Amino acid sequence: MTSTHNTSIMYPIQPSSTGQILPFARLLQHRGAGRLWLGQSLRLDTHQLFATLAGMGYRIPMGSGVTLAPLRHPYDAAVQARSVAALSGAPYVAGIGPAAPEFQESLLPEPYAKPLTAMREYMTSMRELLDGRHARREGAYHSIDAQLIALDAPPVELGLGVLRPRMATMAGAVADVAVTWMTPADYIADTLVPALAEGAAAADRAAPRVATVIHVAVARPGRDIRLAARRGAGAHLSAAHYTDMLRRAGVPAYAHDPDAGADALVEAGVFVAGTPDEIAAELQRYRKNGVDEVVLNPSGVMHIEGLGAVMTDLQDIFAALDRLHG
Repeated sequence: MTSTHNTSIMYPIQPSSTGQILPFARLLQHRGAGRLWLGQSLRLDTHQLFATLAGMGYRIPMGSGVTLAPLRHPYDAAVQARSVAALSGAPYVAGIGPAAPEFQESLLPEPYAKPLTAMREYMTSMRELLDGRHARREGAYHSIDAQLIALDAPPVELGLGVLRPRMATMAGAVADVAVTWMTPADYIADTLVPALAEGAAAADRAAPRVATVIHVAVARPGRDIRLAARRGAGAHLSAAHYTDMLRRAGVPAYAHDPDAGADALVEAGVFVAGTPDEIAAELQRYRKNGVDEVVLNPSGVMHIEGLGAVMTDLQDIFAALDRLHG
C-alpha cells in the first residue's frame, strides 16, 4: 500500500531496545510513506538505533527531531547523519537543537550566551561538510578546519528545532527543515512561516519546509485525555522556552505548572484528540497553515496505556487520513 499524504511518526520515548521501535518501522515500511523520527535518546543513541533498523532491512526515511548540539562536534554530527543515510538508503533529516540552557550548562563550560550564533555556526559547518566542501572557521562556539572523506550516500537535510521567530528567521537562512514541537497551527502560519521566509529571502535561498510534531490521542471510552496530555507533554511544559512559545500563541502555559499547561493544550486543541476522522481533519488544518510534514506523537497514550493502544491509535488515524485524502 502506498500513501499519498506525507504523515510520519515520532517514537515518543527514549528506547532501551530496538524491539520497542520495530512496530513503528514496520507500519511505515508497510505503508510505503512517512518518516520515522526519534528525539535525542540518551539510553541507546539515536543514530545507532537508526543504523540497527537499516541493518535489519528497514528501508524507510528517518529523522532526528532533534539531537542536541552540546553532545557532539559538527564534524561528528555530519558523519553520523551521512552514515544513517548511507546505511538506510534513504534521505535523512538531521534535526539539531541547542538544548535547554540547563542541559548546555551540564556539558559545556557555560551555556550558549548567543544560541542563535552557536546554531548558525553548527549548521553552516555541517552543511559545508555534507556538501563535500572544506569547512573552515574560528567560531565563537564551534571551530573547524576539516573535510569529510568522500562517500556516496542519499542526501542529508539539515533540520533546526524552531519554536520562536528569531530562531525561525535564522533557520530560514541555514536549514532545509524547520522542526517544530507543540506549535499551534495558527502560530505556525502567522509567526513561524513568515519568519522562515524572511530569513530565506535574506540568504537568497528557498525557505525550509516545516515538519511539525503533533501530540495525538484517539478519544475512547474510559480514556483520560487530560491525563494523556499531562503524561505526554509534561516534560516540555516544564521548560521555559516551550511555555514562552505557547503564550506567544495564546495558550496559557507556564513552566512552574505543567499540569495546567497540559490542560491548556487540550482546551486549545494543540493536543489533538477526538475521533480518528476529527484528528485527520485537524491535521489537515496544520497542512493548510504551512506544515509540509505532519509527525504524529502518541506519547500520551504510550505513557498511560502502552504500545498496543498506541498502535491501534496510529492505525485508526492513518485509516482516517487515507479516507480524507482519497
